[in-house]
Amino acid sequence: MPNITYILADGSKKVIDVPSGTSVMQAAVNNGIEGIVAECGGSAMCATCHVYVAPEWADKLPPINAVEEEMLESVACERTDNSRLSCQLCASPEFEGLVVTLPRTQI
Repeated sequence: MPNITYILADGSKKVIDVPSGTSVMQAAVNNGIEGIVAECGGSAMCATCHVYVAPEWADKLPPINAVEEEMLESVACERTDNSRLSCQLCASPEFEGLVVTLPRTQI
């Protein structure tokens, strides 16, 4: 079970053990992480689970698919090179130590 660090908009950190197969978004929701709205429940239809992945993780994650790419065009806060939808990141042992930062707002 990899541990993932969520850096909240206020700079505080929460580290969660995330079961393999669980999305980074669902783990945040299940653990009461403030700042992940997840309006669509993980269907890549709303962009309210936008996160910034730590730069050192950019090449370690699965590539962005066409649906995620389209949804990232409608995020509430600035999209950057390391923007991802946390619903599209499914935890696996390789995610051990992943760090994601939440934007100041999702809507």
